[in-house]
Amino acid sequence: MNREPDGANGTDEGDATREAPADRAARVVSTAAHDIGGFIRSQRESAQVSLRQLAQLAGVSNPYLSQIERGLRKPSAEVLGQIAKGLRVSSEVLYIQAGYLEQRELSPVRDAVLADGDLTDRQKQALLEIYDSFRRENDTADESNSESSTTGTTSTTGIVSDDAPDAAEPKPGAGSDADRVLSSERTKENR
Repeated sequence: MNREPDGANGTDEGDATREAPADRAARVVSTAAHDIGGFIRSQRESAQVSLRQLAQLAGVSNPYLSQIERGLRKPSAEVLGQIAKGLRVSSEVLYIQAGYLEQRELSPVRDAVLADGDLTDRQKQALLEIYDSFRRENDTADESNSESSTTGTTSTTGIVSDDAPDAAEPKPGAGSDADRVLSSERTKENR
């Protein structure tokens, strides 16, 4: 479809709304800085910490923290980590808000762990790693179950019931390592 020029100067009206790549990049950075700044401010206010207190806890100057909160500066990952410690929140949350990390799949368990102020960052990280490993293991088990159901075979879970002392050993790859260890120990006891 051919478009006729809309303006008197012979230019297309759409040209006026197009941004140069540098302008667009500056706008995106500004938006990200404003988003993280507003998020930090809301976290600080909900924690009832003053700007001065947070600046001191994070090891940054009051004016710099104020500029971050107003969206005038985008903090580095290192500064975000310091601010996270001062706010007693997970640095991962701030990294995601700032665009340094990609948002993971939404999970109420993950959110609860990250929001728990009684856990240290190290404890949160350990819990999340364990949780993620269980999820990956379950995803792998689900994939193998769906593959075996299409071929007409049945897979075992690797869990031995106390009611069935003669239960078969789990197939290789079925269940977790802990399940296999428990299964083999129970089988030895029942012999």
